[in-house]
Amino acid sequence: MQLVVAEKPSVAGSIAGAIGAKERKDGYLEGNGYLVSWCIGHLVELAQPEAYSDAWKKWSYDSLPMIPEEWQTEVKGGTAAQYKVLKGLMHDARVDSVVCATEVG
Repeated sequence: MQLVVAEKPSVAGSIAGAIGAKERKDGYLEGNGYLVSWCIGHLVELAQPEAYSDAWKKWSYDSLPMIPEEWQTEVKGGTAAQYKVLKGLMHDARVDSVVCATEVG
């Protein structure tokens, strides 16, 4: 089964209609061998400086440049529910491939 990930719900609906995924689920559509879901813009963003170090909570010229050894990400506020849906679908045993149908930017 293929998981198709679109940029937004309206695009996912159009794709699902074209490939026959007509059964509505919570955060995705299913049918005809496909799961079609969507992002809501950006689901994940880079962590803020204070997530790396207490010293970076308030910056100063002395603390620049702020370059973490390992970059961290966090789920963007307001997108946690859809992020959880997509994460679950990507780990679903039925999924054997993922199609990125989002905007190139």
